[in-house]
Amino acid sequence: MKLKRLLIGGAAAIALAGAAGAEPVKVGMITTLSGGGAGLGVDTRDGFLLALKNAGEAGQQVELVIEDDQQKPDVAVQIADKMIQSDQVDVLTGIVWSNLAMAVVPAAVAQDKFYLSSNAAPSQLAGAGCHPKYFSVSYQNDNLHEAAGAHATDAGIGKVFIMAPNYPAGQDSLAGFKRYYKGEVASEVYTQVGQTDYAGEIAQIRASDADAVFFFLPGGMGIAFMKQYAESGVGKPLIGPAFSFSQDILPAVGDAALGVKNTAQWSKDLENQANAAFVETFQAEYGRLPSLYAAQAYDTANLLLSAMAKADVDDADAFRAALAQADFPSVRGKFRFGPNQHPIQDYYVREVVREGEVLTNKIIGPAMADHGDAYAEQCKM
Repeated sequence: MKLKRLLIGGAAAIALAGAAGAEPVKVGMITTLSGGGAGLGVDTRDGFLLALKNAGEAGQQVELVIEDDQQKPDVAVQIADKMIQSDQVDVLTGIVWSNLAMAVVPAAVAQDKFYLSSNAAPSQLAGAGCHPKYFSVSYQNDNLHEAAGAHATDAGIGKVFIMAPNYPAGQDSLAGFKRYYKGEVASEVYTQVGQTDYAGEIAQIRASDADAVFFFLPGGMGIAFMKQYAESGVGKPLIGPAFSFSQDILPAVGDAALGVKNTAQWSKDLENQANAAFVETFQAEYGRLPSLYAAQAYDTANLLLSAMAKADVDDADAFRAALAQADFPSVRGKFRFGPNQHPIQDYYVREVVREGEVLTNKIIGPAMADHGDAYAEQCKM
């Protein structure tokens, strides 16, 4: 597949030339390619591109425009406006962070653009703020944390210190954990988005009578916390969602992550044909193991391609119906959409292990089966 790369002020426009005479579907990917969250956006981009490449001729019917949101809501809004008004994209995707999604998605769908979320899925967009042109292909923000709460309960952990950044996904994370955790919350702490010094929070953990710590700190935040926590010697067991132990950050965290249990709807060792092919081709293409973000973006691209095979994007009702069928081989195995166009899927408990010289995750058991979300009944589509 021939890729044309055009760099303009840090934005990459990638056009995948389609068959002669065919009208491509134009996709705008807004994701984080710089700063502390860059690893998440890079894997999102690379997973999506790999799906297009693996699809052969079908993938060549997608014209992809990629820009860096710098993890800033105002920048994301400016990019979205440009993509919609000037680039005239048909579909938007790629946003990692929920505060950016809340700044972009409502306006995008109001302008009749489809948005396929490859990661961020705030509760506001799953319930009363749901929309026919908004699909979350990843999860609903609470889900992985709900699975962690269920795991902590099943493990008999009596009292937990819980912590997350103070933004929509952080708020959803702690709400989700508490929804399924039946023990006592020793303390509930919100940190700053982008925070890198956790001395104060670690002191609070040390002083608490908690039996364990549940935390959600994606990207560079999680790296900083894990290193400082290991150095502190506090020693209370950690539990987290997959975001805090994702493949993209494990090399930076190092041995401090070994043995930590985390919850996810995907893992590289899930046994299905689509996942085996994804992991193998991702490693061959990029020279590294894929992360959760790459897996979700890969599924997002394949969902898009499955809808393109059945309907024209200009026929909004038919295209939405084709998306809703979720007729593609997901790397997660079982996958379907609920009534609010968010996934119903299985969740697993993973453990950070070392395989040779590489830190990675291994599934050690189930957490939740065929699990949807708490907001679907509020959606009135």
